[in-house]
Amino acid sequence: MKQITNSILMIRPVSFRMNEQTAVNNYFMEEMDLQEGVINAKAQAEFDALVKALRDKGVNVIVVEDSLVPDTPDSIFPNNWISFHSSGTVVVYPMFAPNRRQERREDILEILEGEGFKIENVIDYTSAEEEGVFLEGTGSIIMDRVNQKVYCALSPRADEELIIEFCEDFDCLPVIFTANQTVDGERLPIYHTNVMMCLAEDYAVICLDAIDDKQERKNVVRNLKEDGKEVIAITEEQTQHFAGNMLQVAGSDDKRFLVMSSQAYHSLTPDQLVRLESYNPIIHSKLDTIETCGGGSARCMIAEVFLPRA
Repeated sequence: MKQITNSILMIRPVSFRMNEQTAVNNYFMEEMDLQEGVINAKAQAEFDALVKALRDKGVNVIVVEDSLVPDTPDSIFPNNWISFHSSGTVVVYPMFAPNRRQERREDILEILEGEGFKIENVIDYTSAEEEGVFLEGTGSIIMDRVNQKVYCALSPRADEELIIEFCEDFDCLPVIFTANQTVDGERLPIYHTNVMMCLAEDYAVICLDAIDDKQERKNVVRNLKEDGKEVIAITEEQTQHFAGNMLQVAGSDDKRFLVMSSQAYHSLTPDQLVRLESYNPIIHSKLDTIETCGGGSARCMIAEVFLPRA
């Protein structure tokens, strides 16, 4: 079982903009005083630059163009609706925003099969949407694939019962907690776990300050440390700069890299950078438009492909 992969899926946007349906509980999003066409063009340029940076290091990036119909402003974040597992299983997830449910595309599976991957079965949790219950893929759940654990911060987009069902289906131990951020003086749930936590092979980057409950915080740290992970703590301010939204990937010759945005990179301290770079070089790329309008960053843009080769 591997924690990281060389193959990733990314969706190139065609109508990217601030999604009014996700803005209700994604407090990272901000309005930009630009026309939608300009915003989309800027997002495409940022997307293309990140893809090039990844491919230059030997990462196998499978790029799929989004379509204009249906209207899917957040399609650039595919990791929320689908995940691909080494057993040949594909999981499809229930999404909070109705217009994000339209991102789910059958043809993605055909594209991956065309790339030489083998799909054995599909687990579909989307019927939970009818109950108003959501679990937004690897945005909500952070899998320790080697140690069979799932880390998840509860929020309107991550339902506890559904997390437990997922863990039963994948024979994983759930490590569940609540992570908050301060919004207008109030502590409110962070919408996705992957904006405050990144799990790599030998370390975890995590905003422990976001976990207000001391027992929950202790439990998360204990689980990470007993699996031999170095815990690299980031601040709430760094989290606001998407320093938690990172992903470790494999490049050519199985070399490890840590992917993040330039904003995240520049928010890190020299000490944090030394610690991270002792494990792997960093790939960072400017994603300002995507981060501002979409409220997500580099990790949100990547769906890891762990499927076996046919």
